[in-house]
Amino acid sequence: MLKLGGRVAAEEAVQANVLRAAGHEVVVVHGAGPQITAEMERRGIEPRFVEGRRVTTEEVLDVVRASLLAVNAEVCGVVDDAVGLAGDEIGLRATQMQALGLVGDPEPTAPGEVLEALANGRVPVVAPLAEGPLNVNADEMAAALAVGVGADRILFVTDVPGVLVDGAVAPRIAAADADRMLADGSFEGGIVPKLVAAVRAARGGVTAEIGATAVVA
Repeated sequence: MLKLGGRVAAEEAVQANVLRAAGHEVVVVHGAGPQITAEMERRGIEPRFVEGRRVTTEEVLDVVRASLLAVNAEVCGVVDDAVGLAGDEIGLRATQMQALGLVGDPEPTAPGEVLEALANGRVPVVAPLAEGPLNVNADEMAAALAVGVGADRILFVTDVPGVLVDGAVAPRIAAADADRMLADGSFEGGIVPKLVAAVRAARGGVTAEIGATAVVA
């Protein structure tokens, strides 16, 4: 499983080709955070976040969907044998987080379209939307899909080197320690959903890496 942040999605999508050349099956989940924010600002909509998750109204969801589909097309243009998929159209499920509006907390699922693409030697490229439709944080969607399809490994490709602890990149964080640091407010912003997602993946039996940091159960 390869999760690509919106800021690096198009340029880092080539990593899917590298992994396939090494003999790995690959599923790609991507975000579009910077693109969504830029379009919202262009339309005069103020972006709001709570613990790294975007507060989403109907108006914002329109921007989210359009931006995600645009990035999906860009990534599919780089990844060999790609199949572009929108999560809400393939049965990805999530529980609505009412305080954030049209935002979902994703459930582990293994959509038939993803499994079929893999069986046919293709690369599913998934935009993180869930039935509803609901906006879903891409890190958390990637973790849910990784657990659902039984992935061996999930790589969170981002523009930060890893998880910073006491000012330095931690080579390894245990899930219990991550829980404690998340609870005491040691992290804020976009790293929060990444770490939450990595912990979920690790506890679901998937090796998780955020940059140079391994998160273990």
